[in-house]
Amino acid sequence: MEEDFEFEFSEDPKFSVERYEEMIRNQDQYFFDSQAFENIIDYYIEKNDPIKALQVVEYAVNQHPFAAVFFIKQAQLFVATNQLDSAFDALNKAEMLERSEADIYLIRGNIFEALDRPDEALENYRTALQLAENTDEIYLLIAMVYQNIGDYAGAIEHLKKCLEQNMENQDALYELAFCYDVLDKQEESIQFYKQYIDNEPYSYAAWYNLGNAYHKLTLYEKAIDAYDYAILIKENFASAYFNKGNSLIHLDKFIEAIDVYKQTFEYEPPNADTYCAIGECYEKLERMEEARSYYKKAVKLDSKLSDAWFGIGVTLDFEDRYFESLHFYKKALALDDSNPDYWFAMADAYYKLGKLDESEKAYEKVIELNPVDVEAWLDYSSILYEQGKLDSAIETIADAIKNNPDSAELYYRIVAYLFASGKYNEALNFLELALKIDPSKHEILFEYLPQLHDNKIIIDIINKYLI
Repeated sequence: MEEDFEFEFSEDPKFSVERYEEMIRNQDQYFFDSQAFENIIDYYIEKNDPIKALQVVEYAVNQHPFAAVFFIKQAQLFVATNQLDSAFDALNKAEMLERSEADIYLIRGNIFEALDRPDEALENYRTALQLAENTDEIYLLIAMVYQNIGDYAGAIEHLKKCLEQNMENQDALYELAFCYDVLDKQEESIQFYKQYIDNEPYSYAAWYNLGNAYHKLTLYEKAIDAYDYAILIKENFASAYFNKGNSLIHLDKFIEAIDVYKQTFEYEPPNADTYCAIGECYEKLERMEEARSYYKKAVKLDSKLSDAWFGIGVTLDFEDRYFESLHFYKKALALDDSNPDYWFAMADAYYKLGKLDESEKAYEKVIELNPVDVEAWLDYSSILYEQGKLDSAIETIADAIKNNPDSAELYYRIVAYLFASGKYNEALNFLELALKIDPSKHEILFEYLPQLHDNKIIIDIINKYLI
C-alpha cells in the first residue's frame, strides 16, 4: 500500500528535489506544496532538462489543479519543446484561473511572434503591458515586433518608452541605435544619445552608440572621443576598442589603430576580424610581410573571411607577385563573387600578367557590379585601346559617361579616343563638355595623347575656359 507524505516548502530547494527524486525511485506518492513544486521545476529548467520539468508539472497540476502558475510553467516548457498547440491549451487554462497574470499574455505573444502573426503578438503584449508591474521588457518586445514588420519608427517609439521605464536597459539602447541606423537618421541618434548621457553620464553603452553614430557621419574625431569615454567607464569594453581602431584607420592613424586593436586581446580572445583589421593597417603602411602575417592569422581562425584572403593577395600584388596574388583573389571571390573590389584586383593582376582577355572579362564584371567606378571604366577602355579596339573603347567610355555624367575624366578620355580614331568634330564637342565640368583636369588629355599639345584648335578651346 502506497504511503502519502507531505512536504512543505523548504528554504533549500535541493531538499525538495531530493524528496521528489526519492518519490520517483520508490514509486510513492508524496504531497508537495506549490512553492516546493516550483523549486523542483526550476531546478530541471536550469539543468536544461525540459522533459523532466514537464513531468514535474504533471504532478503539480494533479495536486494543485487551481494554481495558474503551473499551467504557465507548462506552457513555457511546451514552447521550449516546440509543442505550440499544447502551449496554447495550457495558456487558456491558466487564463481561466487567473486572467490578471501578465506572463500568460507574454508567452502567448511570443508564440504568435514565432508563428509570424504580429498583430496577435502585439495584442497580447499590450494586454501584458496593462497587467505587469515592470514594463520595460514588454516595451522592448513590442519594439522587436515593429522591427520585424519593418516599422522602425514604431520600434523607436516603444524603445524610448522602454528606456523611460528603465534607463539601464542595454538591449533597448543597442536596438535604438540599430533602428536609427536603418532609417539613416544619425543626427537624431546623436541628439538622443547626448540627451540620454546628460541623465546617465556613466552609461558606457550610450557613449558607444554615440561613437557609432559619429563614425557613420564620418565625424571620426568625435567618434574616437565617445569611444574613449565608453572605455573609461568600462575598461574591458573590447567592441569600443575595435570601433575606435576603425575610426583611427579613417584618419590614416594606422600605428595608433594597430595598438588599439591589439588592446582588444587583453579582454577577449583574438578573432579573425581584428586580425584582418590589423593586417589592413600594416598593408596601408606598406609593411607587407607583417600585413600578410595577420591576414594569415585571420584565415586560420575563419577560413570564410573573404577580406583576409583578398588582403593576402594585395600584399603579394604589391611585391609584383601577380601570379600568386591571383590564387588568393580567386579564394576571396569563391566566398563573395559580388564584391567589385575583388574583381578589380583580379582584372589588374591579369593585365600585369599580359592576360588581356581574362582582364577584360574581370573588368566587365566590375562595371556590372559597380557602374559608378570611374577608374574601372578607364582601365577597361585602356585595354581595348591598347589592342587597337578603338570603336569598343569609345563605346565603353560612352557607356561610362551614361552612368557617371559628371565625371570630367571620362569626357577627356573619350576626346582622346575620338581624336585617335579621326572623329575630330565629335571629339571637340566632348572636349567642350569636359571643360564645362572641370577645366582644371584638361592635362589628362595630354597625358594620354601628348601630341595634342601641338593642336592649335584644342589649345584655343582650352584657353577659352581657363580665362
